[in-house]
Amino acid sequence: MISDTHGLLRPGVLNILGTCDYILHARDIDKPKMLDKLREIAPLYVVKGNNDKEWAEGLPTSITFAIEQVNFFMVHNKKEIPKNLENIHIVVFGHSHKYCQRRQDDCLWLNPGSCGKRHFDQEITLATISIDGSDFTLEKINLQPECYIIRGRILKQRNPI
Repeated sequence: MISDTHGLLRPGVLNILGTCDYILHARDIDKPKMLDKLREIAPLYVVKGNNDKEWAEGLPTSITFAIEQVNFFMVHNKKEIPKNLENIHIVVFGHSHKYCQRRQDDCLWLNPGSCGKRHFDQEITLATISIDGSDFTLEKINLQPECYIIRGRILKQRNPI
């Protein structure tokens, strides 16, 4: 699960997504070519974000779907989550660029954070979920700034692409 990529698909993110059976993107993707790239990797569930302009007019602002026996509701901004979440197990949202995972009633609310362009000093995160029937386990992934090696020394890259 990813959100708020804002035109940037980091190599580390692509490596993780390459191991996934599905990709859930709670939007602000900014570039339609990124959708094509993600669809090449795995089936994609996606909603329209506030920064997705004219090219994204045909995308829904929210969707409900199931993977195995786990029911999802996904929207970009949590202010647009309906009060009635009957039969929903996981709510996925984005917008704040900040990872959030909490239980509300019988539902898991999850914002995978942002794994695109760094927003202020917030961490770069995404989440993976393993589903087995109606059981699931969630893992938060914090991507440290990507590194590179020059002459045997590990150097941190300030603005990874």
